Amino acid sequence: MQQFDVLIIGSGLAGLTTALKIAAEKKVCLVSKRKINDTSSSWAQGGIAAVLRDDDSIEAHIQDTLNAGAGLCDQEITREVASHARETVEWLIAQGVPFTREQDDSGYHLTREGGHSHRRIIHAADATGHAVQVTLADQVLNHPNITVLEDHIAVDLITSRKLGIDHEETPSCLGAYVLNNKTGKVVTVGAQNTVLATGGAGKVYLYTTNPDVSTGDGVAMAWRVGCRVANMEFIQFHPTCLFHPKAKSFLITEAVRGEGGILKLPDGSRFMQQHDERAELAPRDVVARAMDFEMKKRGLDCVYLDISHKPADFVISHFPTIYRRCMELGIDITKEAIPVVPAAHYSCGGVMTDHNGQTDLNNLYAIGETACTGLHGANRLASNSLLECMVFGQAAAKAILAQQNKPIVQLPYWDESRVTDADEEVIITHNWNELRRTMWNYVGIVRTNKRLTRAMHRIQMLRNEVDEFYSNFRISNNLIELRNLLQVAELIVRSAMERHESRGLHYSKDYPNLADIAVPTVLEPSNYYSLLDSDTTN
Repeated sequence: MQQFDVLIIGSGLAGLTTALKIAAEKKVCLVSKRKINDTSSSWAQGGIAAVLRDDDSIEAHIQDTLNAGAGLCDQEITREVASHARETVEWLIAQGVPFTREQDDSGYHLTREGGHSHRRIIHAADATGHAVQVTLADQVLNHPNITVLEDHIAVDLITSRKLGIDHEETPSCLGAYVLNNKTGKVVTVGAQNTVLATGGAGKVYLYTTNPDVSTGDGVAMAWRVGCRVANMEFIQFHPTCLFHPKAKSFLITEAVRGEGGILKLPDGSRFMQQHDERAELAPRDVVARAMDFEMKKRGLDCVYLDISHKPADFVISHFPTIYRRCMELGIDITKEAIPVVPAAHYSCGGVMTDHNGQTDLNNLYAIGETACTGLHGANRLASNSLLECMVFGQAAAKAILAQQNKPIVQLPYWDESRVTDADEEVIITHNWNELRRTMWNYVGIVRTNKRLTRAMHRIQMLRNEVDEFYSNFRISNNLIELRNLLQVAELIVRSAMERHESRGLHYSKDYPNLADIAVPTVLEPSNYYSLLDSDTTN
């Protein structure tokens, strides 16, 4: 058994921020499923929203966020995040993040993205997430108080309830079982506090802008130990994901539209003006639904995003990463339009937390995309997510540092005495592909009761096979991820079934109207029989 003061599961911006804010006083273990920089944060192109100019205001940032969230944002949380934005950006600058400056070096260049009323997006060209990720990761790797476990994946959380040692009304998290992907052995990691920073669940869908690591691990683990989840039905589809047979998942940043990019049909005609007066600068939920409508109406595989009318030097300097990637695929964005489709991008819901990131369990925190803080509502305003990661990472760190030390609990080792090596793993690959196609076909932007029922039926059949596999064979990274994705898929479908209206991105043919009162969808493990676990409270 390994023992630490704080266990952080996930190495994206949320996890790195928390680790650095705690490590001066606490012994920290940070678990990364792959290498430390293989995260969704590394893929974030756009930037970080913050009021940094005199012609902008915190009130305007708050109002833009509330408008994008379609009535489901928590106003107190929204104000708290927006109010801490500037100091958060200043902290990143102090860490050495190379944000893009104006050509005359008069200050930092701020861009504008869909849904924002002002230019307030500070960025590092079109690879902001990567710039922040590598800057902070380098500090984490060199910090004497932080142990980094790369190529490790968390299997399940360990709770006082599971061990039968409850001393309080609310159970406590005591650590986690973690699989070493290189050795195949499960290690027990005990900690006074555990932080879930595992990101979203984009890989539950067939098309996504997220990397392969986005499998909803934190949400699934938290649900299995009794934590509530909220607003799981709201999946933000990024309007502009590169559509190309050789491009697995590549995001075309919102900033392309913010800097003048135009959406066109194959015949070259524009269509956004017919859907919203803001046209291409409408929030991404509006743009994604408009694209989905036009594609289904006309039987199109994709639409086109065109910024070739801008000077070539401007395009290349502002979007070097996109330019290089598209050129590799034979698309010169200075001369031709980019083929794009909406793709699953961000999970607006997640594990319910308070203003410090605290979950329903003592000593268990959830931050970043795995959490539902109340900031995003029915749809995330562009570039608020990286900001949220850091604001709540700092808040969680502050709450943890304020706690008194507790005695170390001896935790049991992982028992695999009753399982064997699997003779074949084709079932994992097959069921993964079937799940993702099921979710894409039946639980996408446009939904119906019949489609949701069909999706749940198929999830149940897949569960039966995976549950049997999990019970009889030694676990693997792919099996853990599939198990978690099935759990998350169930929660998405159940939440969608409970929302009898059309709000945000998603449109229900059975409930086309907007409800008079916006109410979050909250699921409690005690109220549901999990499709994956006979006892969801352990």
